[in-house]
Amino acid sequence: MFQFCLRLIILGYSFKSLDMRSNHTTRRQFITEIAKVTAAGVILAGPITAFGNSKAWTVGEIMDLFIRETTDTPFAQTVDTLKAGDRSTVVKGIVTTMFATIPIIRKTIELGANFIIAHEPTFYSHTDKTDWLENDETYKYKRKLLQDHNIAIWRNHDYMHSHKPDGVFEGVLTKLGWTKFAQPSSPWNLEIPAVTLSELISTLKQKLSIKTLRYIGDEKQLCKKVLMMPGAPGGERQIKAISELKPDVAILGELDEWETAEYIRDTQASGRNVSLILLGHIGSEDAGSEYMLKWLNEKVPGIKVNYLDSTSPFAYK
Repeated sequence: MFQFCLRLIILGYSFKSLDMRSNHTTRRQFITEIAKVTAAGVILAGPITAFGNSKAWTVGEIMDLFIRETTDTPFAQTVDTLKAGDRSTVVKGIVTTMFATIPIIRKTIELGANFIIAHEPTFYSHTDKTDWLENDETYKYKRKLLQDHNIAIWRNHDYMHSHKPDGVFEGVLTKLGWTKFAQPSSPWNLEIPAVTLSELISTLKQKLSIKTLRYIGDEKQLCKKVLMMPGAPGGERQIKAISELKPDVAILGELDEWETAEYIRDTQASGRNVSLILLGHIGSEDAGSEYMLKWLNEKVPGIKVNYLDSTSPFAYK
């Protein structure tokens, strides 16, 4: 609209100028003047249209936009801080992923992006403290790669899990087609159509793109009541949830083998039929990065966003 009005103003001014001229103004001169004005309008249209249809987003603005949907004020204590880069950096493109690995950083560079939103740590510990890594060659290589290409990394973990809905949990349920089975009062507690443990394992592998997973239980056991706990909330929380909800099967991200796995083994030995499936940390939470991709496309228009699978680091024989 602004562009259209500006053209009318320019054209009006041209007509007025022509009227004030000598009556000897020829038709050819009139057409020439109109052509000049029209050309000027076309030149102005480019930047006005571009400015009107896009916004230069900074790293900090995108972070704050997501945080505001989660809480009125940022958390006083959180691991969701910038691991590289600066809040004022103008975003050229975004990558969402579980882990900002060196291969993910290289791919980000190839894509022409400069902002990575990762769900998990960048520098090998929950808090991303790096004082203990100052002399480590791998750390120095990764840090230099980020600095040389002016790439910002934001960890979105605490806010993602506090989002309504929880981005990770919603992403997993969506990929499995299980959103309708979730219990509003207890989102970890699901009731699915009864399937055997073997069939459930096949479904999880296929829909979550997991090549292999570990389990404890009888493959013929019917599973209907499901406890779904992505990530690594810890043995105490996992065991308490299994004890209270009494699921047929607990589907977990990862665990300390000397905690929840042993509890499952003893529970089975005590006479209760409960199974366990381990998806792995990435397998259980990676759908959250796809949820973040969708959120960005809806809330931050005009910026190219790519989801990259950081993949499991393990190989199996």
